[in-house]
Amino acid sequence: MKLPVIKHLTQFIEENDEDYINETLEVLEALCEVSSLKDEELDVIGELISNMYGALEVDKMIKNDKMSQKEALNTFMKRVLGSIDK
Repeated sequence: MKLPVIKHLTQFIEENDEDYINETLEVLEALCEVSSLKDEELDVIGELISNMYGALEVDKMIKNDKMSQKEALNTFMKRVLGSIDK
């Protein structure tokens, strides 16, 4: 996961709509089923998917928990890093 990408996607959601991200996720997840994809290609698609899900989570924190974007991004990344350490 890359924080700058998640931040950019969060801004995209704010300016447009989260439906664009959800529909893109459906397409990327469907692409993962293509048997001829190389491991490197699957890794890139997986990275995009994880960043998009991260952006959706950050967007939820901003809207539901009334956090600033910076606070939501920091909280999200702490949660991610905490789950990696376990």
